[in-house]
Amino acid sequence: MVSGLGADDLVLQKIVFPEGIEPVFIPWLMPEKDENLEHYAQRMAESIDSSEPFCLLGYSFGGILVQEIHRIKPAQKIIILGSVKSPLEYSHLINIGRRFQLPKLLPLRFFNEKSTLAYSFVRKIFDPENPKLLQYFRVKDPYYLKWSMHQVVNWKNKPIDVPIYQIMGDRDIVFPINKCQPDYVIKGGTHLFPVTKSKELSKILSKIL
Repeated sequence: MVSGLGADDLVLQKIVFPEGIEPVFIPWLMPEKDENLEHYAQRMAESIDSSEPFCLLGYSFGGILVQEIHRIKPAQKIIILGSVKSPLEYSHLINIGRRFQLPKLLPLRFFNEKSTLAYSFVRKIFDPENPKLLQYFRVKDPYYLKWSMHQVVNWKNKPIDVPIYQIMGDRDIVFPINKCQPDYVIKGGTHLFPVTKSKELSKILSKIL
C-alpha cells in the first residue's frame, strides 16, 4: 500500500482487509535531486517481497506510483483509490498546472508549512467530515511536495497488463469522477473516503481481493 501525496499510513488504517490478506505499507522516501518517477519507483519497490503473490494498492498520488512500481515488480492486481489510470482523467486544475508547468515555476517557499495549512483550510470546506484534516497530511518537506506535484502533472502512463480496479468517491474534487469510468463509486465520498467511508471501501476490497 502506498498513501497519497504528503500523507502517511494513517489515512489507510481504517480499512479492514479480508482474512488471509496481509497489508504492508510502503512509506514515502525523500526524492533525490532531479530524480525521475521511474527511478523513484525502483527505490520504493525495493521493500516489496516478490517471492510470493501480492497486489498493489495506492491512494491518490500513490495510485499513480503503484502503476509505476508494477512495471518493476509485477503484481497480480492493482487497486487505486481516489486516483487515475491516465492523465486523460485529470481535472481542469491539474491540466492547467500541466500546461504551464506550475510546480516547476513556483518557488520552493510556496510549498512550506504555511501553504500546507492553507491547503488544509481549503480541504475542510470540501470535506466537512474531517475537521482535523491536517493529521493525515504529515510529510511536509517543501522539496518533496514540489517534486511530487511536478511528477503528477508530468506523468505519462503506459499500458498495464493486469486488472486495475479504480475506486472513487462521487464528491472528489482532486480527481473528479466525471473524467473517469471507475469500477466502483462510493456515494458521498470526498477525496478522503478511505477515512470517512472505510466500511464501504472495506466491503468493496473484500470483493476484489
